[in-house]
Amino acid sequence: MIGTYRKNQKGFGFVKVEEQEDEIYISKENSLNALNGDIVRVEIISEKSENKKEEGKVTKIIRHEKDTVVGTFQKNRNFGFVVPDDKNFGTDIFISKSNWGKARNNHKVLVKITKYPEKGRNAEGEIIEVIGGVNEAGVDMLSLIKQYELPYKFPDEVVQEAKTYGNKIKEQDIEGRKDLRNDIIFTIDGADAKDLDDAIHVEKLENGNYKLDVHIADVSHYVREKTELNKEAYLRGTSIYMLGRVIPMLPRELSNGICSLNAGEDRLTLSCSMEITPKAKIVSSDIYKAVINVTERMTYTDVQKILDKSDEEVLKRYEKYIKDFELMAELATILKEKRRENGYLNLDIPESKITLDENGYAIDVQKYETYFSNEIIEQFMLVANEVVAERFYWLQAPFIYRVHEAPGLDKIKELNKVLYNFGYKIKVSKEDIVYPNEFAKILEDVKGKDEEKVVSNIILRTLRVAKYDAENKGHFGIASKYYCHFTSPIRRYPDLFIHRIISKYIENNYMVNDFFIKKYSKRAEKRAENCSERERTATKVEREAENLKKAEFMENKIGEEYDGIISSVTNFGIFVELDNTVEGLIRYENLGDEYFIYNEEKRQAIGEKTNTIYKIGDKVKIRVVDANKILRKIDFELV
Repeated sequence: MIGTYRKNQKGFGFVKVEEQEDEIYISKENSLNALNGDIVRVEIISEKSENKKEEGKVTKIIRHEKDTVVGTFQKNRNFGFVVPDDKNFGTDIFISKSNWGKARNNHKVLVKITKYPEKGRNAEGEIIEVIGGVNEAGVDMLSLIKQYELPYKFPDEVVQEAKTYGNKIKEQDIEGRKDLRNDIIFTIDGADAKDLDDAIHVEKLENGNYKLDVHIADVSHYVREKTELNKEAYLRGTSIYMLGRVIPMLPRELSNGICSLNAGEDRLTLSCSMEITPKAKIVSSDIYKAVINVTERMTYTDVQKILDKSDEEVLKRYEKYIKDFELMAELATILKEKRRENGYLNLDIPESKITLDENGYAIDVQKYETYFSNEIIEQFMLVANEVVAERFYWLQAPFIYRVHEAPGLDKIKELNKVLYNFGYKIKVSKEDIVYPNEFAKILEDVKGKDEEKVVSNIILRTLRVAKYDAENKGHFGIASKYYCHFTSPIRRYPDLFIHRIISKYIENNYMVNDFFIKKYSKRAEKRAENCSERERTATKVEREAENLKKAEFMENKIGEEYDGIISSVTNFGIFVELDNTVEGLIRYENLGDEYFIYNEEKRQAIGEKTNTIYKIGDKVKIRVVDANKILRKIDFELV
């Protein structure tokens, strides 16, 4: 079989084969010196059994994932080594004196590999770029950009193309569109958001139903196929948010300019209107092209203050719109309740809010505060995404869906072993089907309890990763039969792609020829695959940036004590999460002076002498022992 090799620091690794849930274990001796991320051919040498994974042997390295590596240069008199930032890479890289250029000791560098490791020998390479000193401002994020080969600068021709559109829409662009410039329309976003791609209008109809309009920036009007803009957007696939630094999918001229639904500016949209009953039933819907002019640019915090009636100044400022926001809250509550009945998984896992100083150093880590106003937008976007996906599914149009398949039965068995400790269990039907409601019930039961965070995290780890697909396979997490990404075309390519399809159908009065369907069905498959892959990279980079900054923040907290909760128990130690979302490891040798036995079945650590048990969800007090931003690791000891 052919798959991707994932190497562990200890030398062994795993091969992930497409469409196969379980990875294949590869011992160090059977790895053929494969490096992290390599595409390899693997032969099975031992079948899967009750308590061990399928085992394989790498018989050929088909393609090395990387020919450049980012790392820290360690200099000796006549030669040097680069220690890769990717700790699983598998080898330090030997650099001869003639190949180190202007690099100095402890510089972050980009290395081109000239010789891959073989027969126990290190890889060799030459330094092609000096990124900067290890502790220089901004070098950490730039290193990540180089490590993942992210296209962080736009080519000149792409920027030029974006500039040709200016920042005012043209009169001829409005022809054939619904003119909604007199409607009361709001954008609601975070205070620092610059690319505003969704706006909303809500009203109550005479029959007691609600009318919800979701207006989305018509990016496909500007980013046409066969243009440099489109080529670059497809290459990037998504915007990446790296703490104070954004690598956008589209140039600023578009994303913050003509495409952004800025208040008081005429803007082109692709819009979805829905009539919704007080029981959350959608009785009619329409998808069309429009021109709008946003009435007010609102922030989540201000909308929340209006709903809570907690800030006189804000209430006075938006006095004439208070009824609009109350109506939005009313409709969002109805939609949310309906979702809850359907088994929507409300995984309330707090995100981290990391504050950086002017030099980019982490000075604070907190839970990211969300409000009901965030949920208003979430509920409205979810329903618009569903309506669009269902409409184009029944049209049998070439399309990209956002799919999230149900977890496999093996994963459910594993999950139940851990949930057993908390007195919960996921039931599977006689036909071996698992329903979202089963998860939703547990998440509801655990609300407000000490173990809420931990149980939510365990469930999250059990679920498959959502991806893009040309075939509609439903979305398990939101308990939805039809789902797509329609609402963020400024920052996601799949949304932009389906906007093109939708526009084609609207412009041709839904009479589309077979040639178009055939051509775009093939494209949808290819685009979905590429966008899923780009999204995986973005997620990885964002997570790495976060872990790096959390470790940087904790570097000057060594010796300090905190309360935490055990989030995971492994065979090498116990992970503890603090209230501020920082997670660290307590190795077994830092658990006191006795030997601990790891019970994999129950995910518990049991003291040999005292029978002390440490399990997921236990509250503990820890002391910070070590933090290292380069290794992205934080170590605790038990107090």
